[in-house]
Amino acid sequence: MTTNNKQKILFVVNPIAGHSQKETFPDFVKRLLDHQKFNYELVFTDRPGHASELSRQAVKDQLDMVVAVGGDGTVNEVARCLIHTPVNLGIIPSGSGNGLARHLNIPMNYEGALKLINTASSSKIDTATINGQPFISIAGVGFDALVAKLFAQDQNRGFFTYFKIVAARYQSYRPKKYVITIDGKTKVKTKALFVSFANSNQFGYNTTIAPEASLNDGLLDLCIVEKPMIFEMPLIINLLLLKMIHKSRYVSIHKATNIKVERTKNRVVNLDGEAVKLSQNLEVQIVPQSLNVIIPKQV
Repeated sequence: MTTNNKQKILFVVNPIAGHSQKETFPDFVKRLLDHQKFNYELVFTDRPGHASELSRQAVKDQLDMVVAVGGDGTVNEVARCLIHTPVNLGIIPSGSGNGLARHLNIPMNYEGALKLINTASSSKIDTATINGQPFISIAGVGFDALVAKLFAQDQNRGFFTYFKIVAARYQSYRPKKYVITIDGKTKVKTKALFVSFANSNQFGYNTTIAPEASLNDGLLDLCIVEKPMIFEMPLIINLLLLKMIHKSRYVSIHKATNIKVERTKNRVVNLDGEAVKLSQNLEVQIVPQSLNVIIPKQV
C-alpha cells in the first residue's frame, strides 16, 4: 500500500465546517507534515457528498490514510467509506462541536492534530448503523435532532447558535412517545425529550451525554432523557459539562448491541450532528472493531 516507502494521505477539507479559517490549512500541512514519511494530496469539498466520493476513490486507490478536516458531519462522510477497509481515518477537528475528536483526545488545533497524524498511531474502534446508515459518534431522535435540523439551516456556526436554538425551542417542545426494544428482550415505553444512541460519550462542546461510553467495547449506550422543568436546566447543563448526566433522575442509560425504536411520526434523526430523514421505525446496531483511526497513544 505504499510507494517509495512513503504512506499516501488524502486530506479532505470541508471549507464551511465550523468557523475556523480553512484557507490557511494547506500552509500548516506544508510546514508540519512529515514529508519524509508521507506523500499527500489535499482537496477542498464543494458540495454535500463530495467527501464521501473522494474517500471511496481513496479506498479504490489503496491510499493509507484519509484525513477529515472539518466537524463530526465531515468525519462521518469520510469514515463511512473506510469502515471494514485497511485505510486509516485521520481527524483534524475544525467544525463546531467536534464531539468525536474531543472523545478521542485529538488536539483542537491544526498544529497538534497534524503532529498526531505524523505518528500514524492507529487503533480500531467500533462504528454503528441506524437503518443501515453508518454513524461513528452519536445518533438520536427527538429534541436534539430538531436542534441539528435548525442548526443546519442557520447561517451562523458555533456554540452560541446551538444555545440560541435550544433556548428558543426548549419550552414549547413536547416530549414524544417511543417504544424501545433493547437486544430483543427488554421493552421500554417512554415519553422522552430525546433518545440518543451513543458510541462516543458526547455531542460536542464537551457536553457529555454518555459518560461511560467506549468506542471499543462492542456496545452502544442508549440514553433516554425525559424533559426537566425549565428552572432545572442550569443543573442539567452543569451535569452535562461535568460528565455526570447519568446521575440525573431524568436520564436512564442502557448498554446494548441492538436497539429498535417505534415512533409515532417520521421526524428527522440526528446522525453525527446532521439531520437526516429515515423511516418511521428505527433499528440501531453496533459494528464492532470496524474502523482504523489515528489517535493519541494513551487513548
